Amino acid sequence: MGFRKKNKSPPVLSHEFVIQNHADMVSCLAMIILLGLMFEVTAKFAIMFITVQYNIISLNTLDPVNLYQYGPKDVATVFFYLLIAVILHALIQEYILDKMNRRLHLSKTKHSKFNESGQLAAFYLFSFVWGSSILTAEDFASNPTFLWEGYPHTHMVFQVKFFYICQIAYWLHAIPELYFQKVRKEDIPRQLYYICLYVVHITGAYGKIVCVFNNFCPLQTG
Repeated sequence: MGFRKKNKSPPVLSHEFVIQNHADMVSCLAMIILLGLMFEVTAKFAIMFITVQYNIISLNTLDPVNLYQYGPKDVATVFFYLLIAVILHALIQEYILDKMNRRLHLSKTKHSKFNESGQLAAFYLFSFVWGSSILTAEDFASNPTFLWEGYPHTHMVFQVKFFYICQIAYWLHAIPELYFQKVRKEDIPRQLYYICLYVVHITGAYGKIVCVFNNFCPLQTG
């Protein structure tokens, strides 16, 4: 999609131009944010997009533990990883799904559904592996009571927060992808419905269910 070279370029800033080159444009925007780290004046703003925010230190144990809260600055972080999701979406489409489509010779209807299913399958597999590693690393798998002890939880470890950020970013990126992928009008309501459900539920969970630590442990801002 975005990375493919075309023999004939459409007019600049036309709909077709944006659709064909959206991944390149998004890559440039992400690169500008990354370049902001190189300059002292812009570094404090760029780092807000790239790294997770609201770091705190728990003094509840012998060894201080880095935990994280949620807040409005997370919007910037979600935006940056939304850009990354758009780029990865284009790469999967370009180098995997499009090649498979050409071999299978699918109709337009099946082609659209195949692309949708392929993208979701890749994301679900990645989420399953990452989520399973978090459950194992944080002992949720061996002791499920950690999931509800001390509820409501207000602090989370880095992996949990970053997982939520990436999940929210992915489902938000799926909204502009409806345009970039030229999804048929009759398919948009169905896809938009489950995308919005994911966004609402994951964002709601992120705001209320974060990680398993005592709410009243002494904390210091990091």
